[in-house]
Amino acid sequence: MLASQPQPQSHHLSPTFHLHHCRRFPPRPAILHIRSRRLHLSPISSSLHRTLPDQDNDGASITENNILRTHNSRSTALLLRHLSAQDQEDPHGQNIQGNLPLLKQDREKLLEISLRSKRTPQFPGSIYVDSSSPLAQSAFTGENSNLDQDEDDVDDEMLVQALEIRRKVTAEIFKEAMRKGKFGITYCENLVSRIPEFIDYVMIKAVAMKKLTEFSRSSYNVRARVFIDESEVVPLIRWLKHNSLSYPQIGKLICASRGNLYSIRGLAEWLKSIHVKGRFIGVALTRAGGNVLERSLQELDEIVEYLESNGVRRDWMGYLVLGYLSMEEMNQKVAYLKDFGLNNEDVGRLLAFKPQLMACSIEDRWRPLVKYFYYLGISRDGMRRILTMKPMVFCVDLENTIVPKVQFLRDIGVQEDAIGSVLARFPALLTYSLYKKIRPVVIFLLTKAGVSQQDIGKVIALGPELLGCSIANKLDRNVKYFLSLGITLPVLGRMISDFPMLLRYNVDVLRPKYRYLRRTMIRPLQDLIEFPRFFSYSLEERIIPRHKIMVENRINFKLRYMLASTDEEFDMRVKEAVERRRRFEFGVTYEPPSDSQNDDSTKTSSFSQMPDIAVEST
Repeated sequence: MLASQPQPQSHHLSPTFHLHHCRRFPPRPAILHIRSRRLHLSPISSSLHRTLPDQDNDGASITENNILRTHNSRSTALLLRHLSAQDQEDPHGQNIQGNLPLLKQDREKLLEISLRSKRTPQFPGSIYVDSSSPLAQSAFTGENSNLDQDEDDVDDEMLVQALEIRRKVTAEIFKEAMRKGKFGITYCENLVSRIPEFIDYVMIKAVAMKKLTEFSRSSYNVRARVFIDESEVVPLIRWLKHNSLSYPQIGKLICASRGNLYSIRGLAEWLKSIHVKGRFIGVALTRAGGNVLERSLQELDEIVEYLESNGVRRDWMGYLVLGYLSMEEMNQKVAYLKDFGLNNEDVGRLLAFKPQLMACSIEDRWRPLVKYFYYLGISRDGMRRILTMKPMVFCVDLENTIVPKVQFLRDIGVQEDAIGSVLARFPALLTYSLYKKIRPVVIFLLTKAGVSQQDIGKVIALGPELLGCSIANKLDRNVKYFLSLGITLPVLGRMISDFPMLLRYNVDVLRPKYRYLRRTMIRPLQDLIEFPRFFSYSLEERIIPRHKIMVENRINFKLRYMLASTDEEFDMRVKEAVERRRRFEFGVTYEPPSDSQNDDSTKTSSFSQMPDIAVEST
């Protein structure tokens, strides 16, 4: 008998038939048809095909293709459920149980298989399930009645998963089109990650093309490739990259175009016509408003003419933000800025290099701030200085940013009438963080630089620029340098109170001046303590030339009179000192000696009348 023939021990057929459930899917579909006890396997991909003898209940063999492989428990359970479903058919051939329940992971895997752009390579013994089979269709229709989840929830979840898979497929098709356009793999990955909106746009258009007669029988992948080719997006990317646009800029433009890709090239060519070149094309395009691609070139020409009439040069156009404001809004803001006394060149610079200023509202930002500045005593000229030096102050929130800093200045002792001048002199103060920048500097001056509590307000009023200095890189280094010269901390605090800018100079600038003072001029340290502004004068242009003049004329001045005067005043002072020296020398040389006390007292008094002159020995 055929049943008595020896069978391979490792390949035998038991009543429980094992199918190998593979993690990877071969390119050919498989449909399982099970009828009663006979097993019909339609095309199943396997590496081994042998003839299986027929077997009945007594061990008789059946003639089918023998699959000589042991499979896992999940496939076995799937087969048993099919067998049980066939056994429950009524005599009229109707299925009593209905469709078989599927596990959640099986449904997800079947969904992913049906939407894959490529089939994975086949390997021996693998099985590929056809998406058109009843088993796969039941995963999408949600007709299984034995699922634990609610049917609507399952359908929504599967729809979202299908959408995500379709989006990934579209992205891969787009990358493939870019690689055909000679773009690198890394560049393709980076750019595609920047255009999720355009990928969705391609996906929607590819689905809509199904309604067209010529694409009614085409696959989704074919329709997506055709749409990408017809949109000419890949040549546009190449052209934008050639014009020095980075991939973030290109991605932003493609998403902002909303599918109208031809508007990008048209606007870029228009920018070239107004002398915007190189990388500034990308800057102008990406900074422009969202509706600039929808504006006509005639309207843009009118804007350029208006900007040129208000001081914006052609070579500044690359810095401008086009499209945010209408002509009426631009007229109002330009007129408001000119009320502060700004000329066309100043307004043009603000429009070109500070476009954020033009985006601020006049009523909500500018007018309340101007009223507050007038309240602090800042004049119209002071506001013009703020606009030219730090225009971003007019974009800062008044209540939450500016008012707390003004109150802090009051708290540390800055006089009310000096606050306005402090802000006009150093408007960047209003853009600094109160707790991360301003307060730490004040605390450092009080604790590490020797400034007293009574003088801290004076120091900030005289030198508000100190609030912008780095503590570690500037203030602390200067304090340590002055202490190394032998100056005590309280004395240094008084020097800073007299001249706060002392801490702003670089140590490399201070060191040669101090060396010249001590070694060449042979002046004591006390002279420096009395006049710390000595470090503010140029060594080559002021200190050395005037010291030579004093040496040549054998006179000597205090540092204050030596440096703190104009050249005319210094020359006049030198002439007067020389004349007094000659009179003194004439009186000492040609007057006869006298023992009278009156003569001695006369000589002493004449010498004491020269407090600013020290006669050098010849």
